[in-house]
Amino acid sequence: MRTVIYSMGVSLDCYIAGPDGSVVGSPDAELHRFHNQQASELDVHLLGRRLYEVMVFWETAEQGNPSAASASELDRAQLEFARIWKRLPKIVFSKSLEAVEGKARLSRADPVQTVQALKEEDGGPIAVGGAELAATLTAHGLIDEYHLFVYPVALGGGKPFFADGARLDLELLETRTFGDRAVYLRYRRA
Repeated sequence: MRTVIYSMGVSLDCYIAGPDGSVVGSPDAELHRFHNQQASELDVHLLGRRLYEVMVFWETAEQGNPSAASASELDRAQLEFARIWKRLPKIVFSKSLEAVEGKARLSRADPVQTVQALKEEDGGPIAVGGAELAATLTAHGLIDEYHLFVYPVALGGGKPFFADGARLDLELLETRTFGDRAVYLRYRRA
């Protein structure tokens, strides 16, 4: 059975975005390389509309800076991510989008049924991006691992990583601290 992973950057108080929609933080070169390694191990990435609209940037990011020879370490990591992202199959769950780009497929199907079927197939890990999509899948017990990249900031409100009322018993599998002071926490359902 395939593993379904929900992974996002969060504040200390577990918000993925502040009340004004601002994101928690951005990875430095070291953390970006770690994200690249994790993304390269995925078989498919599931996204909601809002996260897809943010991530579509990576479909053309390489065109703006095709040469890594004179780029900074962070720029090289970002170019590598763009290449990984373009190759990665994606399913975008949206009722309002008309089309998607690259290796993305637009789905109007029930994400719960889709993920149940995907989990039964042979293959590698499945990533879930977007708080609302993750909340739906969490409510149905379909997410196996939760990966949090905790940034040293408290937002006091905003878009939570975990849906209100969600009760999860988790087992800590791994931690890692990065130079930019972000801390990676990897949990699985207990």
